[in-house]
Amino acid sequence: MKNIPQIITDQDRFFATGRTKNIAYRKRALVRLRQKIKQQQSTILEALEKDFGKPSFEGYATEYALVIQELDLAIKEIWKWQQSKKVPSSIFNFPSSDYEYYEPYGRTLLIAPWNYPFQLVFGPLIGAIAAGNTVVIKPSELTPVTASLINTIVTEVFDQNHISVVEGDKEVAQALLKERWDYIFFTGSVKVGKIVAKAAAKHLTPLTLELGGKSPCVVHSSAKIEQAAKRVVWGKFINAGQTCIAPDYLLVHQDVQSAFIGAMRKYIQDFYGKDPKKSPDYARIINKDNFERLQQMLDDPLIEIIVGGTTDVSNLYIAPTLVAVDSLEARCMSEEIFGPILPILTYNTKEDLEVIINSFEKPLSAYVFSRKRRFTTWFLRQFAFGGGVINDTLIHFINKNLPFGGVGHSGMGNYHGKHSFRTFSHTKAIVKRATWIDIPVRYAPYANKLKWVQRFMKWF
Repeated sequence: MKNIPQIITDQDRFFATGRTKNIAYRKRALVRLRQKIKQQQSTILEALEKDFGKPSFEGYATEYALVIQELDLAIKEIWKWQQSKKVPSSIFNFPSSDYEYYEPYGRTLLIAPWNYPFQLVFGPLIGAIAAGNTVVIKPSELTPVTASLINTIVTEVFDQNHISVVEGDKEVAQALLKERWDYIFFTGSVKVGKIVAKAAAKHLTPLTLELGGKSPCVVHSSAKIEQAAKRVVWGKFINAGQTCIAPDYLLVHQDVQSAFIGAMRKYIQDFYGKDPKKSPDYARIINKDNFERLQQMLDDPLIEIIVGGTTDVSNLYIAPTLVAVDSLEARCMSEEIFGPILPILTYNTKEDLEVIINSFEKPLSAYVFSRKRRFTTWFLRQFAFGGGVINDTLIHFINKNLPFGGVGHSGMGNYHGKHSFRTFSHTKAIVKRATWIDIPVRYAPYANKLKWVQRFMKWF
């Protein structure tokens, strides 16, 4: 493994050759990547299972399949994405033709998290490659089997001066952040996101931050209770709750609270059996530190455990758990949970929702279950959040036509599909001015010209 400064120097030289600006070169690289990932499907799913017990179905549906979907789209559309875009000209530039051109930033750093360690590397990587950048990838050290596999795939598919993987702990990440980059893409916690943003600010480096927050899920009195409960249980407990866009807490209308809790209890058992610990479809907590953090939430006297609460540190197991919460001072309400614990609060009025939701920073996602259009319209207009779903959870993430990203403390920038290409591209504004006429009004001397300009402004 070359040291970090040498990797950067070699990538700069490679970028300077112009090879990554060749669209055919980028497309061939993406085709090779797709072929390799398809060949490694079973190995990928095994790695995810070894790292933290991710079920094969979840590994396929939430990681492998989403990466293949992104690859298919980028390979199909890359020529179209790269085409310059003609935009309407300004009358003040008459006669002219005006365009947007897209060019790669260049040297790019991609720092990925552990919760979806395969998909959250290759998802943004596809956009960076499609846009023509060189990339250094820092996968999470908390999923070592997957990180090693990522390194193997990248090494076998790409010229190392084009795409490189640097494995290691937070000291390695800190060393990477000391270097100057043309673009940084980070997925992780708000706390670390601030560190990344500070490092980027030193060099005025543009960046995307995909963070998190406390994503609310509101269940209105008009919701279809059984269906809503099933979809909330799925969205919360997939990957054992270790999903940045999982419902972080429930706000259930007091008229349906009892029925909704009963329905969730039923679906937890339907999904994972009477003893979820024995279920092959339920993941484990990533490590002991996160297990202990979640255990402290369960030990909080300010909550009441309604369902679940069983834990086993030797197996890093925490059961799907529902807790009743009356106070926002509860530990589980003071930070993003990122685990299989779902606090349930009751509300009665819209004002109740405003007080609770607005007491937190803007979240990455928000969900509302209701059959009343007026209520869902009010919800969407009233609260700021990265993205969300009406009458379901999580599924906005999988639509390649939608931009995915946060706002405020939950992140900045977005990606997926064409939006990934735009994220990793600088949009260059170009005006092509005609030479067959040169209107003299803009040139000095300006005597008697101001009145004509003012009159012109009234017309246009």
